[in-house]
Amino acid sequence: MGLFDGYDISTSGMVAQRTRVKVLSTNIANAQTTHTPEGGPYIRKKVIFEDVLQHAKEKPDLDGLAEVKVRAIVNSKAKPFMKFEPDNPDANKDGYVAYPNVNPVIEMVDLLEATKSYEANASAFKSQRDIDTKTLDILKG
Repeated sequence: MGLFDGYDISTSGMVAQRTRVKVLSTNIANAQTTHTPEGGPYIRKKVIFEDVLQHAKEKPDLDGLAEVKVRAIVNSKAKPFMKFEPDNPDANKDGYVAYPNVNPVIEMVDLLEATKSYEANASAFKSQRDIDTKTLDILKG
């Protein structure tokens, strides 16, 4: 294990969770958006993560050391829900408006989870820094 591997792992987790927070915030902000420039309602987005083994090519016997990366941000396949609002300018010929497939309660719970995960990675980063600082203090003697 290299000197900076712990920092790299924690940092990759923070970057991934920051991306997730941005996507979740966008979902919440657009929960009532019935008309987008592309046409139709806003489509909920999801972040897909992947684990990346560190040093996989250089040291294939090392396992358990992984970074997390954002593989993709994908659109949800869930269909929009229809609400009868004949006076809405976005209503179809039958008087129904297509609303995004975003549940703000679920998005808020996911947002709390992403925030806690970010904080855990920040705490691990700080712990690594504290250990390195103490080690240097001992070596200075």
